[in-house]
Amino acid sequence: MKTTEASGNVLRLYPIPAGVVLQQDYILRIRPLGAEEWQWLPAYQVKVDMHDVRTASMVYFDFTGKVELEITFPKFFHVYQVDIRPLSLQIPAKMEPKKVTIVLEKPANLSVEINRDRFHNLHVFAGPIEEIPNKEGSNVLVVKGSLEKPGILGNDLSEQLRQMEPGRLLYIEAGLYYISECIWNLPSHTRIYMEGGAVLLGGLAFSHGENLQISGRGVLCLRDFARFTCINGIRMDHSKNISLDGLIFINPPHYTISLGCCEQVKIHNVKSFSCEGWSDGLDMMSCRDVTASGCFLRTSDDCVAIYGSRWDNRGGSSHVVIRDLVVWADVAHPLMIGTHGDYEHDGDLIEDILFENIDVLEHHEFQPGYLGALAINAGDKNLVRNVTYRNIRIEPFEHGKVLDFQVKWNKDYNPAPGKGIENILLEDIGILTGNGEEPSVIAGYSEEFAVKDITIRNMRRNGRPVETLDEANIRVGAYAKDIRLL
Repeated sequence: MKTTEASGNVLRLYPIPAGVVLQQDYILRIRPLGAEEWQWLPAYQVKVDMHDVRTASMVYFDFTGKVELEITFPKFFHVYQVDIRPLSLQIPAKMEPKKVTIVLEKPANLSVEINRDRFHNLHVFAGPIEEIPNKEGSNVLVVKGSLEKPGILGNDLSEQLRQMEPGRLLYIEAGLYYISECIWNLPSHTRIYMEGGAVLLGGLAFSHGENLQISGRGVLCLRDFARFTCINGIRMDHSKNISLDGLIFINPPHYTISLGCCEQVKIHNVKSFSCEGWSDGLDMMSCRDVTASGCFLRTSDDCVAIYGSRWDNRGGSSHVVIRDLVVWADVAHPLMIGTHGDYEHDGDLIEDILFENIDVLEHHEFQPGYLGALAINAGDKNLVRNVTYRNIRIEPFEHGKVLDFQVKWNKDYNPAPGKGIENILLEDIGILTGNGEEPSVIAGYSEEFAVKDITIRNMRRNGRPVETLDEANIRVGAYAKDIRLL
């Protein structure tokens, strides 16, 4: 870890241990604004888009004040356009034929796209400088790291932690670590801090536990695990009082974060990439009291999915807040609710959901049953109600729909249709129209299993208010009523 300062601007960089796969598309330098000397900034390689897997770049650092990032290019390269997204942040770039310079004035998770290339782009995760916990305490276990030689972490370390007092701190220093047996089962009543530059090869699990905190600037890298290993970045089930903050996930073959029958969960500033089928971002089944904020999720399946019962998780989901996110679905839905539930009995209730202040950077799906940047597909006897989408910005996407609110019987996943969708509010929705947009759909399944009470307030296309459903590009199908555009 290296911290530099100039004119009140502070920059903190983190090492990359030997053995990490780097990307060479760009030559990167960075400095606090006002400093004379530049510092080299190596980039991680991340894989994106399961349809045609390609390698993009990722860097992360922390700062206060202002920093200056310089991007130069290989010999036979000429810059003619730079896009920094989310577009809503309106971050300018100084463009030259062989160089781009960007000044950042506040933390942000960004995609820097040169010459309209979204698949070999540079992801910049510029965070605030965090407070690092003291690792000298009596209830602290420190894992010594090396930037040259890999170490091993695993369940024997969990046993050591269980011998300590509850509230113990596990401090993982920078270095590359293999997780023995691929999945590390974590103990309750534990705080884990991962230094910037700590890279773990494998997944984490937390089952039937409580009081777990994981924070820091560490990376969980699962790029070498095959799709059908179905290993999640973090799998948590039947647990409560969980906090995840600041972690980066590189290519887990299954979900980035899997929540089943969990409650009192806070997820903040998590960043993720995936490139396999079923490699969702944040999925929750039968959960309540969940908040996710400040995350960047680029996935090859749903970025966020909220379900009822599935597998050994039983019950509905409620009181979920998803805010201040950047979501990028190379495949499937950016935001999804409702597919899975307790079809063997009376279904589940999925209710009291808030999506707020979200930038949708991509939605790319051609299968007709899986379209919708904002999707509610009630199946498996589920009733979905009391959902709010507020201050959502949807950028031009490759192919899909803005909305898909349908009570469905998806024969691939649903043994039974859903029961209904009701009391949905969309407020302050901004859409930049793209060439790949199909009409949005609001439709029920039957007179009994209907969609009702949908309010759309202040929807804009290309900055202009829409005044009719036709202008909104919304088609209202059968068994849908009380659809209001205000």
